[in-house]
Amino acid sequence: MVTWLLGLLLGVGLVIGPASPALAASADDAHPPLTLEVLRQRLGNPSQREGRPVIDLRNFTIDLRPDSDLGQGFYRLLSSGLQKPTTAPALDLSYAVVQGDLDLQQLGQRQPLYSSVLDASESQQDSLAALLSDAAKAQLKRDRQRLSQLSRLSQSFLIRGGDTPQQIYLFKGPVVALQTRFQGQVLGGDTFFLGRILAQGATFDQGLYVSGARFSQPVTVSGADFHQTVQAKNAIFFQPTRFDQSQFRKGLNFQGAEFKADANFSRSQFTGSLNLSRIQWQGTADFARTDWHNTAFFLRNYFAKAVFFTESRFDAPLILRQARFGEPVNLRNVILGDDMDLGDALIPPQAYINVAGLEFSVEQTKILGTPGKIGWAFSVPQLTGNETLLRNLERNFRQLEQIGDANHIAYTTERLRLKDWHRQLLGVNLNTASVTALVNAGFTEAQAQAVVQQRQQQTFIGVDGILNVEGVDLAAYLKVRDHIFARNTFSLAKRITLGLRWLILTGLVVLSHYGTSFGLTFGLGLVAIPTFALMFWFIDRYRRRLPTPIVPPLTEGLWLGGACGLSGSLGFSNLWRLADYPGLTLITLALLTLPVPLGLIALLLKRGRFHDLMHESYFVEDGSLRQLRLLIARLPVIPKFPFFRDRYTPILLDRRWNWLNYLDFSLNNWLKFGFNDIRLRDQQVPGLITALVWYQWGLGLLYAALLLWTLSRTIPGLNLLLYF
Repeated sequence: MVTWLLGLLLGVGLVIGPASPALAASADDAHPPLTLEVLRQRLGNPSQREGRPVIDLRNFTIDLRPDSDLGQGFYRLLSSGLQKPTTAPALDLSYAVVQGDLDLQQLGQRQPLYSSVLDASESQQDSLAALLSDAAKAQLKRDRQRLSQLSRLSQSFLIRGGDTPQQIYLFKGPVVALQTRFQGQVLGGDTFFLGRILAQGATFDQGLYVSGARFSQPVTVSGADFHQTVQAKNAIFFQPTRFDQSQFRKGLNFQGAEFKADANFSRSQFTGSLNLSRIQWQGTADFARTDWHNTAFFLRNYFAKAVFFTESRFDAPLILRQARFGEPVNLRNVILGDDMDLGDALIPPQAYINVAGLEFSVEQTKILGTPGKIGWAFSVPQLTGNETLLRNLERNFRQLEQIGDANHIAYTTERLRLKDWHRQLLGVNLNTASVTALVNAGFTEAQAQAVVQQRQQQTFIGVDGILNVEGVDLAAYLKVRDHIFARNTFSLAKRITLGLRWLILTGLVVLSHYGTSFGLTFGLGLVAIPTFALMFWFIDRYRRRLPTPIVPPLTEGLWLGGACGLSGSLGFSNLWRLADYPGLTLITLALLTLPVPLGLIALLLKRGRFHDLMHESYFVEDGSLRQLRLLIARLPVIPKFPFFRDRYTPILLDRRWNWLNYLDFSLNNWLKFGFNDIRLRDQQVPGLITALVWYQWGLGLLYAALLLWTLSRTIPGLNLLLYF
């Protein structure tokens, strides 16, 4: 038995022993070392791809360490091959392993950017213009102008500059580095890359340095792994740039960079120091589904197009302070683990911030922004699924004492609630509607049939459930979502109750922005008070059913009309300026203040007024004391007691300023606040006039409650006392 085991082990050893050198040899063959002889051979006989010569250095181990035999010979031979006057060849380093630093500057052609010598010829400065695109030429001109200004500035401060002219390095051909491993640094600063850069899946062990570089063609570095910091300060990318699905393990520095076209960083991982400040994004900036493990600095960025942070996660603060936005910012389904700072950011109305599905903890996270502006920048398309978000946003701004922003979030919430209720009242129920009703809502015939079949198997819980219906895509959903809702049962009683709630909430929204706009609410009073004052003056001073009609003086009417017109114009100005729907606000106010009073006045004129006190005013005043007073508990009609009649005397109709009494009574009756205690007498008064006075008094109670509620939500100290 022992002999058999020894024989077995010996056999295995004989098999395994010779195989190990073979495996090592195959590993070496996968990345053979590049020698000068092989390099000369590849340079002398380049391959052809798509009509362009390619220097094929794929799968090699390129040793560029200081003690390597390849050394400077590599740069000398390769630079001469890359700088041919004919079509510049591409450099293919795919699947290679580059040991040591790769200095792309030494592979480029030196060109003077601006000479400090005053008599430098124009041909020397413009020798590379024929190789550049129009955008690159314009940028080169700006670079020269900037350097010229710096040169003059140094001379004005008596700073002695060197005689060496400032230079850039011109890299003419494309660079391909698919899944290449760079074990040293890759240096390409102050280099003009005229060809495309393709480095998908590349690994950079010691970092990438391209500060001040210019990229004339698209740059694709998707799926790259950066173990050290990426330095791209002041770099300019003229064509679309892709760093998507990459890992930045030690951070990146793109400070002052410019992206002239779209930039894609989606699905990337960001760790370490992240400096993305002062960048200009002329195209779309896509950071969707990215993870940020350190503070993301987007300080003073300019985003000309849309910005996408969709479904991203921020474990550290997101700094967008002093950023400027030209189009919408998408923060949909973003998870904030720390603060987000939008202080002093410039966000015009067309560049709203979509925060639908945003998740953050009010206790741990603060959303900062310019007080009085940031709340207006946030946008949510629908209430469903966003109620918690809106509640947290409101709490966040109230804790920061940004009452205006908190109130606007609350107002936005109620507007979305109105929209949802309106859809339920007038929309189509997915669980009960017929095929015809579904077609009228915007579905095609086939889609409507599919919806009916789907609900027979399982009822819809929400409107987004139609996305699971065969034949209904996102475009169809966006077309019909404002016209449909999903409820199992919706009886007539529930519909009536919802309709009443909708009417009340509509009134609060259009008349006061749901208690968040004191100016709008105050404007209602400026319109209503003079309106009722004119009515009271008319019924008191114009009496036509007599042998000799009583007509007020023209001057009195002009004075009262002028005062009421001034107050009304101020109120209308407030309504038109502050209301989101001025027409709807005016219609609502008119429905409350005009139909009932005008109907009562019409009946009064039709019936006539005959009584013993036709020549005395219907309104009396307490002349014992004239002062500004609160009349909250005061009723509009004097009590039926003799001593009250002794205290109150009819207002004098022959006084020049008699018209002010009607404004004062309307103010008392509406706002429970006035100068004199003016009331309606209790004898010889038509019941229609009493009804009109009590109607205004009732509206005044509702208005006072609305005004106090609005004040409680807009005064900072009182607001915090009520909500915390």
